[in-house]
Amino acid sequence: MRKFFILGILIFPTVTFGQIDSSGIVCSKNGCIGTYFGPEFNEKGDIAHQFSNTMSAKVGDQLKLLYSEKHYVKVDFRNIVMTTIGMGSDTVSYHLSIPFVAVKNECEAFTSFDHCGGWNHSPAIAMRKKALSKVLLKGDRLYISKLKTTPEGLQEYWIQWRNKEIQGDCESM
Repeated sequence: MRKFFILGILIFPTVTFGQIDSSGIVCSKNGCIGTYFGPEFNEKGDIAHQFSNTMSAKVGDQLKLLYSEKHYVKVDFRNIVMTTIGMGSDTVSYHLSIPFVAVKNECEAFTSFDHCGGWNHSPAIAMRKKALSKVLLKGDRLYISKLKTTPEGLQEYWIQWRNKEIQGDCESM
């Protein structure tokens, strides 16, 4: 049975997760979920959007961990939930839910994850694709989500691929 929690007026499906770490992100075999709550900008720049960096790193780590445990998954792009509340104010809430789906074998799994996006501007996806092309298995490609947007203007592409150091045996796929 699926459980739900409410954030504002939106309803998100939840799953049973482990402990929350210092980033506020919780990961399990089902995915990663977390919320940034704080200033939109500070002395480090666009701190709210940097939550996408933090989430991408946690998702990549979790994909690698699950792979090492022979639990083969990929990110379920269609069901990523991304919401923002309060952009342009003193305090922003940026929620992300990145779900996983099981796949049949190690070569259908993905072990690396990233994003390309920003607030109120088009993501530089061509530049990101070029930069990430160096980390691909020979003959492989990046798997990129459709552009996800929030009503307040956050735009993100989510990207996954097979890590060439971890999945080198999948090169012929």
